[in-house]
Amino acid sequence: MNRQDFRFSHRLRVRWAEVDMQKIVFNAHYLMYFDTAIADYWRALALPYEDAMHQLQGDLYVKKATVEFHASARIEDQLDVAMKCARVGNSSMLFQGAIFRGDALLISGELVYVFADPATQTSRPVPPALRDVLAGFEAGQDVVNLKTGRWSELGRDAARVRTAVFVQEQRIPREMEVDDADGAALHAVAYNRLGLPVATGRLTRCAPGVGQIGRMAVDRALRGSQLGQRVLQALTDSARERGDREVLLHAQRSAEGFYTRAGYAVRGDPFDEVGIAHVEMFKPL
Repeated sequence: MNRQDFRFSHRLRVRWAEVDMQKIVFNAHYLMYFDTAIADYWRALALPYEDAMHQLQGDLYVKKATVEFHASARIEDQLDVAMKCARVGNSSMLFQGAIFRGDALLISGELVYVFADPATQTSRPVPPALRDVLAGFEAGQDVVNLKTGRWSELGRDAARVRTAVFVQEQRIPREMEVDDADGAALHAVAYNRLGLPVATGRLTRCAPGVGQIGRMAVDRALRGSQLGQRVLQALTDSARERGDREVLLHAQRSAEGFYTRAGYAVRGDPFDEVGIAHVEMFKPL
């Protein structure tokens, strides 16, 4: 078993609380590492776990877990926890895992999950839609379908993501989140392979040759999985294609680093918008 056998891995660093007097990791923590990697695996599938399982009308329960020890991890080691779905049976799924330090295999393991009715915890067949998502990801297929269009086409799905992020999570009044600009804007919505909208943003024109990107929102469970980057790039590309010479946006200060990494620069002083600190950022096209 080597790293090339896996297309997904989760990186972590061993902490003091996870080691014994010999400064090697307690054996039980390796199962925790695998469990953490499984959570990130679902994020890599663009599946917010709770919403996805609700749509699939089931839940996953661990049936069996095995761990084989090859060598020990030590304090401050940087580890890569690799996971893959090796097989999907009638109602079960077999995940194989491996923990590497560099190219050295330290731990291998298997986790067997059963898809079941959450009310009775009785097994039921794995839904075809979930089979397709798992098979597609392991085959290297894109897990996201990104669409651009008008509010009449995408508004319902864009509003679903925006309401969850801005109204429910950030407590922005609904009447301040929706405005007349939605009708004229170009919207981008990212859908996972279950058809659930998971990220959105919009592009308006604030001056001749200047586009403005706004209402950028990503499902909370999927942040950090490059969905926001893909929506931002799609809107930036659309502004360039229509001939804009610049795009600007009002970034929440907490997201300033995200936009900086995407090539945007700060312009002017911070300001308050809907009770949240913002800063204007721009990018020449």
